[in-house]
Amino acid sequence: MAEYKEVGFNRRARYDYEILEKLEAGIVLRGSEVKSLRTHKVSLADAYAGLSKDCEVFIYQMHIPEYASANRMNHDPKRTRKLLLRRRQIEKLVGQLKKGGISLVPISIYFNEKGFVKISLGLGRGKKTADKRETIKKREWDREKARLLKNR
Repeated sequence: MAEYKEVGFNRRARYDYEILEKLEAGIVLRGSEVKSLRTHKVSLADAYAGLSKDCEVFIYQMHIPEYASANRMNHDPKRTRKLLLRRRQIEKLVGQLKKGGISLVPISIYFNEKGFVKISLGLGRGKKTADKRETIKKREWDREKARLLKNR
């Protein structure tokens, strides 16, 4: 497994969606955005990814706060950012997203071993309320089981 430094994580992604498949994408950023990411300041809570009319993939509503030292050369915190994927990956995404019921959800953002910013995306199907309850029950049971084994 490659070494990487995680910057941000979308906690709601696994709770709200059943992740069917994961993929990694590069992201087009400005210098002040990269510096802000190096200070671990990012929010993926409201972020979502989607296709444009030109069959390009973009991430919307990802909040990267302004970098204080960049003064007038700063960026818009919630601007739309282009994701870098290979043509074949985009074509595969188009096919799966056209089926319906499937969303492209950002899971995490990190620096890879070369120092490039990457974003982990998941093809997810929305969970129903009952599925969410089942996830909570399973998590609580795993905690209880670990607690019981620890006390033995």
